[in-house]
Amino acid sequence: MPEKLRHEELYGFCDPSVFAFTTTSDLPDFKETIGQERALHSLDFGLSLESSGFNIFILGEHGTGKMTTVRSFLSQKAMNETVPEDWCYVSNFKDPDAPLAISLQPGQAVIFQKDMDEVIKILKIEIAKVFESKEYEKQRNKIAEEAQRKQKALFTSLEEEAQEKGFSVRKTVSGLIIVPVKKTGEPLTEEEYELLEEKTRKRLDEIGKHLQEKLNDVVRMVRENEKLVKDVIGKLEKEAALSAVGHLIDELKSKYKEYEKIIVYLDEAKEDILEHLDDFKVQEEQSPQLPFMKLQKAEPTFTRYTVNVLVNNKDCKGAPCVFESNPTYYNLFGRIEHKIHYGLALTDFSMIKSGSLHKANGGYLVINALDLLRNIFAYDALKRAIRHREMKIEDVWEQYRAISTTTLRPEAIPLNIKVILVGNPYLYYLLYNLDEEYRELFKVKADFDSRMMRNEENIHKYAFFIATLCREENLLPFDRSGASKVVEFSSRLAEHQKKLSARFSDIADILREASYWASKAGGTIVNGEHVQRAIDEKIFRTNRIEERLREMILEGTIIVETHGEKVGQINGLAVLDLGDYSFGKPSRITARTYAGKAGVVNIERETKMSGKIHEKAILIISHYLGSRYAARKPISLTASITFEQLYDTVEGDSASCAELYALLSSIAQVPLKQNIAVTGSMDQNGDVQPVGGINEKIEGFFDLCRVTGLDGSHGVIIPARNVKNLMLKKDVVDAVRDGKFFIYPIQKADEGLELLTGMKVGEPADDGTYPEGTINYLVVKRLAEISESMEKKKEKEEEKEEEKKEIEKDNEKSGMAD
Repeated sequence: MPEKLRHEELYGFCDPSVFAFTTTSDLPDFKETIGQERALHSLDFGLSLESSGFNIFILGEHGTGKMTTVRSFLSQKAMNETVPEDWCYVSNFKDPDAPLAISLQPGQAVIFQKDMDEVIKILKIEIAKVFESKEYEKQRNKIAEEAQRKQKALFTSLEEEAQEKGFSVRKTVSGLIIVPVKKTGEPLTEEEYELLEEKTRKRLDEIGKHLQEKLNDVVRMVRENEKLVKDVIGKLEKEAALSAVGHLIDELKSKYKEYEKIIVYLDEAKEDILEHLDDFKVQEEQSPQLPFMKLQKAEPTFTRYTVNVLVNNKDCKGAPCVFESNPTYYNLFGRIEHKIHYGLALTDFSMIKSGSLHKANGGYLVINALDLLRNIFAYDALKRAIRHREMKIEDVWEQYRAISTTTLRPEAIPLNIKVILVGNPYLYYLLYNLDEEYRELFKVKADFDSRMMRNEENIHKYAFFIATLCREENLLPFDRSGASKVVEFSSRLAEHQKKLSARFSDIADILREASYWASKAGGTIVNGEHVQRAIDEKIFRTNRIEERLREMILEGTIIVETHGEKVGQINGLAVLDLGDYSFGKPSRITARTYAGKAGVVNIERETKMSGKIHEKAILIISHYLGSRYAARKPISLTASITFEQLYDTVEGDSASCAELYALLSSIAQVPLKQNIAVTGSMDQNGDVQPVGGINEKIEGFFDLCRVTGLDGSHGVIIPARNVKNLMLKKDVVDAVRDGKFFIYPIQKADEGLELLTGMKVGEPADDGTYPEGTINYLVVKRLAEISESMEKKKEKEEEKEEEKKEIEKDNEKSGMAD
């Protein structure tokens, strides 16, 4: 029979003397990550390796410090790296719908932007001055006068010739025409023309036709001359403006001579300025056609000469580290904004806005994986950008519109970035197994553990963590007893006496709550009692359902017996997890056996309320019974087993030992003690396997026994392999120390059966029989009785069948005789 556990084995105490400080305020700040050596090694490897595809996925349970760690790690690593280049967009004068991307040294993009703005500002003044200067007016007037002189000479020559021949040049609505005139100089009317002789009319027609041809030639020459004058004036304007533009552009070209794209851009900008000199001239305000309708003055735009700074790394210290909290497509890749003007959506390159990828280019981008997957287009676009190593700013909804619209196609920007996704293990393995591209692009796995070893080094690091958080959040300092209690609470979270939890968000919450209760009590230091109160208060806020279930058990609504003995009935232990709180719930398991051939019937399975693991456990029990009691002779048995008053699905194998005991008790008709609850899984050999939630299960049964009355006989049977997981609350430990409650660890299923029945299980003799007075003897005897009854029943059925056949034969003979 196994020995009871001593109270020292039920809890992993932390001796306050392990700490050398008086309070945690004596300790310095601690910024390192505790207990994540594997993850930190992977993180360092992934960040240091510059090969393609070695982006990182950080996985781990919530609260293990993933984001805090990567933030701290990146800030240190990025500080020593090169600051990446600035990026800006400028107008593409040859193709305005495809703005050009230009990279400059850190901080130079803003300077380039200011330089261009200053140049345009100067040109708007200087070019206007040039066109208002006396010299320009003199040259322009000279050209105009010369043109007018030539034009006048042509018309004068034509008019003199026409007058000599009795014609005159007249201006009409349709233009200049040649008309015959009388001696008085008045034009010849149609009536007068008709009265002329035919010969005279014919002569006038020929002369008029000849003069009209000459007039057409003169008009053509005048137009050509006007076009020539316009070209000459345009050339004059360019030459005049070049005196103002040329040296400014040349100065910029000299300043940015190391940037080839800027040199080309400046040359194109100069040509565009000279082609659009009218924009720089003083605009005369035109009076409206109707006095009451004053139209808005159309101001010339100089946006095409501005520089749109997309990324400015002037103030960046080292490589940029961007943490994108809302990774939508536009937040990652940027957008092209529009402005509404008279009902039309207008845009240009100056309305291109950067995204997180642009800001993190040359550095690191950290994204929550779940947030990324929740946003449409974002994940696929990110993979495409990483694969092709370039960023494109696009209107992602364009392909879904019924009507296509003209939009900008900015030049793609080269991408050099390390992307870090942060998520839970489920997301990591989901992406890894279902997305081939993911495996090629995120080759580094940084796995954050939820537990760490409870050694002296990590215990002291815990104290440093407490001191750092207290200082950062202005919490009261903790003394040694308070720090020790926090360490013990961490082991409870880890469910292991030799482990500590790495879920520092839960630890931080307890620190904050303990500081609150200490300050409310008027204390200046947090001790172990304050930490324990914080734990108790947190349980009190969340255990309403547990207390309601316990209340229903006490009222008899849910039947759970904690005194006496019963055949085929045992108290099993389950864990209910509500998300924010989990607790143990005793459950009544019953078994009934009778003659038959159905074997062990799982009622939950028949009603489709059993999970796959529980079904497997029932099969293991069936095969265990068969291997032990049917090795020499087959057995006939029908047994049913169920969790009474259970209205939800049963899952797990932690009740397989209890189910076995209930079955054997029903077969052997040996009562089981109801003051002992059982938890534990078993294999086909009868070895007891560890289970989860061991602390909650024990405490759940203990709390029930305490309200029904502890008499020293109550206890729990647990797997021996779960002893290391015990971190029980003080009430249970004290009850065990005082002999009011006990916990038995077992290695074999038989050990628990002896505790529950007070009888020996019995070992088989050489002939396969068991000693009288043992459980196995009674089981074999009962199985033999069932088998005999089944054989007798079978013999009777065979006799009846024979009699039936004889009667049928006699009937056949009598029929033939007739």
